Amino acid sequence: MISLTKISKSTQRHPFHLVDPSPWPFVSSLAALFCAIGLVMYMHAYQGAVWVLMNSFSLLFLTMFVWWRDVVREATFEGHHTGMVQKGLRYGVFLFIISEILFFFAFFWAFFHSSLSPAIEIGSVWPPKGLNVLDPWQIPFLNTLILLLSGCTITWSHHAITSNRRTQAITSLFLTIILAAIFTSFQVFEYNTADFRLSDGIYGSTFYMATGFHGFHVFVGTLFLLVCLARLSKYQLTQQHHFGFEAAAWYWHFVDVVWLFLFVSIYWWGGC
Repeated sequence: MISLTKISKSTQRHPFHLVDPSPWPFVSSLAALFCAIGLVMYMHAYQGAVWVLMNSFSLLFLTMFVWWRDVVREATFEGHHTGMVQKGLRYGVFLFIISEILFFFAFFWAFFHSSLSPAIEIGSVWPPKGLNVLDPWQIPFLNTLILLLSGCTITWSHHAITSNRRTQAITSLFLTIILAAIFTSFQVFEYNTADFRLSDGIYGSTFYMATGFHGFHVFVGTLFLLVCLARLSKYQLTQQHHFGFEAAAWYWHFVDVVWLFLFVSIYWWGGC
C-alpha cells in the first residue's frame, strides 16, 4: 500500500513542467537593477560607476549562462520539454520578440519626431548642418547584404535540421555566425570612422541609440547561435526536438528586419 502511494505521487498526470525552485530569477533581477543603477551613475560621471556597471553586467551574463544551462539540461537530459511545454515556450519567445519590436519602435519614434519636423535650433533641416553623415551605399549597404545573406544561411540550416542533414545544418549555421561576426566588425569600423558622436545633438543621439542597440542585439543573437552550434555538434538538437534553434532563428530574422528599417529610414532617407 505504501509503495502504491509513492508511485501515485511520483506519476505526473499533466504535460506541463513544474520547475524546481531556482535562485536565478532573483539574482538576474538584482543584476539588471544594478546594471541600470551603474548606467545612470556612469552618465552622471559618478566615481566607481564603471566598476558597478561592469560587475553587474558580468553577474547578469553569468546568471544567464547558468540559468539557460539548467533549461538545456531539463530539455535534453531530463525530458521535461513535452509538446505542450514547447508550445508555451513558443508563445513566450513570440511575446519577447513583440516586446523587442516595441523597444525599437521608441527609437524610430524619436528619430521621425525630430527628422520630419526639424527644430529651429538645428537649422530646421535634417540632417543638421555641420554634420558629415555616413554614406548609406558604402558600409551600411554592405552590412545590409551581409545580414540578408545570413538570413538565408540560417534558413538553410533550419531546413537541414528538419530534413536530418546534420552536416549541412552545422555548415550553414557556422556560415551564419561568420557573417554575424563580419557585420559586427564592419559596424565597429563604421563607428570609429564616423565624424559625429553620441553627444552631437539629436542626430547623433538617435543614430547611435538605434544602431547601437541593434548592434547589441546582433551580438546577443551571435551568442545564441554559438550555443546552438555547440548543441548541434553534440547531438542535442534533433529533427524532432530543436526548439532552441527555432528560437534563435526567429530572433535572428527579427534582427534582419529591424536592420532593413534602420537602413531605409536612418541611413538612406535620414542621411539625404
